[in-house]
Amino acid sequence: MLRWALAGSALGALVALVAWAPAAWLCSAVYDATAQRLLMADARGTVWRGSAVMVLTGGAGSRTSSALPGRLHWDFGLDGAALAVRARQDCCINGELQVRVVPGLGRLRIELPGATAAAAAPAAAPGSAGRVLGQWPASWLVGLGTPWNTLQPTGTLQLSSPGVTVEQVQGRWLFNGRAEIELASMASRLSSLDTLGSYRLVVNGNTSGNPNGDTSGNPVGGQPTQLQLSTTSGALQLTGDGQWGGAGTAAKLRFNGAASAAPGFEAALGGLLNIIGRRQGAISVITIG
Repeated sequence: MLRWALAGSALGALVALVAWAPAAWLCSAVYDATAQRLLMADARGTVWRGSAVMVLTGGAGSRTSSALPGRLHWDFGLDGAALAVRARQDCCINGELQVRVVPGLGRLRIELPGATAAAAAPAAAPGSAGRVLGQWPASWLVGLGTPWNTLQPTGTLQLSSPGVTVEQVQGRWLFNGRAEIELASMASRLSSLDTLGSYRLVVNGNTSGNPNGDTSGNPVGGQPTQLQLSTTSGALQLTGDGQWGGAGTAAKLRFNGAASAAPGFEAALGGLLNIIGRRQGAISVITIG
């Protein structure tokens, strides 16, 4: 009887530990998974229902940081074999953002449902991808350090998507779907212009076909995620394309772009063009990775 009583007590303690696990445990896991660039500060509540202040940092050893106003609130629940996450933040998320996290053997899948699951979100502008899921101040990027703390950007980053899936399989991060980031009314302290322009970054991933010839839906070996940057309006003209992919911490961003001044704005943008890339005549070449 004593053995059963001890076993029951241990099981009860384990259940209580899981049920009341502090929110700080989740925040610590996110901090490590993002190479110490996303900090969920002042965590309150539990892993299952809590809130925190979202802070961007420059990573290990960095002294730069930038916090969003208000708090991010989350709730975890079960949806079959998946974890259903509901997130709310008055400043930045339209309504309630719903995400499914599906664990598996050697893999982890994160699903952002399509527009039908985000009925509370307003419709996106014509030509954009799905519905507007949220918007964030561009000034938040300053927390990442160089080059953002030099540029000191202002404006709005708006995320739209019809639904995407991000999956980690055997150490590879894979992106399937489409998302668009609208960078609206961007400005910088390095320019005297009130507004530099507005831009669109399209993120496209398709892992259904892969070079290993696997047609079962297994995304191992899928194609790298494609990035495309274009200018929708403004004095500063930006274009470029790139890829993101790789295994584990070796996943890298490779981007090649160009910046130039629209006719009549060459003098006002000369200093900025000298800083953001390598000058080749009237064009500033931007290379990442």
